[in-house]
Amino acid sequence: MSPGSHAPVMLEQAVDGLNVRANGIYVDCTFGRGGHSRRILDQLGQTGRLIAIDRDPDAVAAGGEIKDVRFSIVHGAFGRLRDIALHAGVECVDGILLDLGVSSPQFDHAGRGFSFRFDAPLDMRMDTSRGLTAAQWLAQADESEIRGVIKNYGEERFAKQIAAAIAAARARGPLGTTRELAALVAEAVPTREPRQDPATRTFQALRIHINQELEELSLVLPQCVELLAPGGRLVVISFHSLEDRIVKRFMRDHARADHLPPRLPVKAKDIAPPLLTLVGRARRPDYTEVAANPRSRSAVMRIAERNSGNAGDRAGVPA
Repeated sequence: MSPGSHAPVMLEQAVDGLNVRANGIYVDCTFGRGGHSRRILDQLGQTGRLIAIDRDPDAVAAGGEIKDVRFSIVHGAFGRLRDIALHAGVECVDGILLDLGVSSPQFDHAGRGFSFRFDAPLDMRMDTSRGLTAAQWLAQADESEIRGVIKNYGEERFAKQIAAAIAAARARGPLGTTRELAALVAEAVPTREPRQDPATRTFQALRIHINQELEELSLVLPQCVELLAPGGRLVVISFHSLEDRIVKRFMRDHARADHLPPRLPVKAKDIAPPLLTLVGRARRPDYTEVAANPRSRSAVMRIAERNSGNAGDRAGVPA
């Protein structure tokens, strides 16, 4: 895969999972470079509709190249899904796709600061039009806060040492580039995991925090349930355990009927049915896809279908 290109992960499986109806309305919450969106459009009829969302201005610009009356793209975070749909005049949809994480163009564009492979400004924002950069946040955050972010979002066992090294380094001068941070982490980490750069977990943690990725995911999942029409599908592709844990628990909890205390005099027919039905088990890319696109190796896809009935309050249950 050439730099700057983007191979959509589990393309066929994800679009098949949506069970696209020719006249349906769909939302691609993570447009990227539009691989999934284009395949959805291929399966829509003339009266179908696809709304795409992306935080990255470059992705939105790429979406603007699709000249199709059935398609529109919105610059924004998918945590605003409900408002975006209502603004588009849509009250319910037939399918929602979430392809989480960072796209290949974001990783491969040195200036974005997502990768330690390049010496670039330490930015890491998915939406470059707003918010603090990673460098700005590291310059002002307390050492304890930095330690917590690296430990919780990077699952890094040397978070204490890394945070202390960052605090000491910034006392000498600004920490502004990816290479500076990667070198700092390499010095602070006493042992290295096989085939993994010592800075990997720290960069992941900072990126997740800067973009509030887990918070956005927790916000959008209840909105997905509220927006889906009966029989509509929710397809989520995640790339690390923290994301997948949120998705798995949310889908599992909403695929269960209400649990009531034993011996409570309530008839089965009076118990609210579950809002979702799980569609198969978690799926992973096959060997051929991983060989062609190594970045797909950690992907996990989960699918759920909306049952009939009103979402009510249960759709707001925290993941």
